[in-house]
Amino acid sequence: MSSLIATILLVVLAVAVIAAVVKSVRIVPQASAGIVERFGRYHRTLNAGLNIVTPFIDHLRPLIDLREQVVSFPPQPVITMDNLVVGIDTVIYFQVTDPRAATYEVANYITAVEQLTVTTLRNVVGGMELEHALTSRDRINSELRKELDEATGKWGIRVSRVELKAIEPPGSIQESMQKQMRADRDKRAAILSAEGSKQSAILTAEGERQAAVLKARGESEALLLRAEADAKAQAARARGQAEAISTVFRAIHDGNPDQRLLAYQYMQMLPQLAQGDANKVWIVPSEIGKALEGIGGFFSGAASQFAAPPASAPVPGGAAPAVPAAAVPELPEGFSMPGAQLHPSVAGDSSLEGWLTGGSGTVDDGAVGDHEGGSVPGAGDAGGAPLHHDPALMQGPTEMGAPI
Repeated sequence: MSSLIATILLVVLAVAVIAAVVKSVRIVPQASAGIVERFGRYHRTLNAGLNIVTPFIDHLRPLIDLREQVVSFPPQPVITMDNLVVGIDTVIYFQVTDPRAATYEVANYITAVEQLTVTTLRNVVGGMELEHALTSRDRINSELRKELDEATGKWGIRVSRVELKAIEPPGSIQESMQKQMRADRDKRAAILSAEGSKQSAILTAEGERQAAVLKARGESEALLLRAEADAKAQAARARGQAEAISTVFRAIHDGNPDQRLLAYQYMQMLPQLAQGDANKVWIVPSEIGKALEGIGGFFSGAASQFAAPPASAPVPGGAAPAVPAAAVPELPEGFSMPGAQLHPSVAGDSSLEGWLTGGSGTVDDGAVGDHEGGSVPGAGDAGGAPLHHDPALMQGPTEMGAPI
């Protein structure tokens, strides 16, 4: 019987020891703190880790979370300075820095922070107009954080941030604001469109001006280059003509032709003057009389030379030597040799025959000039003077009629 009682006592003592050991060992998680009360009074604060307390004497209060906490409060009605009621949602970020003060200085620090936020928010927003409040969230946040941090400092709480989640004005105010915003945006769009049109017109005009300037400059340079090219071409043509005239003039003087040969060549070029469908009147040149005098003298001399034997010595008195038969040029159509007889088509015209033989008379050129003609005088003997002794035929290449 006594052994049974002793066994029970040992078991009870073992259970009490185990219970005491269990109650004396406390494990506090990281970022948490525990308040230990001894006989109802604050004894100490347990930090994270393994802690030993006196069982049945020390009492551990609920652990306090030391991490930063986020509390969102429901919308609170706030009256602005222009007497408009708006609903404002706030979010508070706070952290317990002193577990003892958060436990003994305030009964419920979350409720206390909420009420303090509402009162401070109404105080700050009540001094602003609606439009200013909508655009001054940073200012409201900073003022709220400052007021809450000062008030909650003695509670062992540090308010790190205060954010306004939403500001909701009344429906009529929202509609008016939307209309105002739409009008403002339309105004800005019209201004931007006008500025764009203005800039586009300016750039277009500038581009057209530059294009016109470049075009005018290009045309000017092209005209200058074309004028220079024409001047060079005319100079080159003039030099070529001058060289050709010099060559012809030198060849004529080197050949020393007489007046009768030039008169014959002159007569050969006369039909070309009347060519062309538009020629109605043929103007007979003033030099044709002297040319025909040379022709008449030429044929008279040719007839006498064919009748007399050739002479090897020059004739005294400066007359031209006799022309051999081989040197006689090809006669024009309408003439026949020897004897310088005229063609039957013109043999019956006494005036032309007298004109060719050195007499005077009139020649009717109506067949050439559309029955319009005049008289061409034929003056005397053409003579045998060389070309350079007759100023009427040596005035220049343009008066010779045709090159030799």
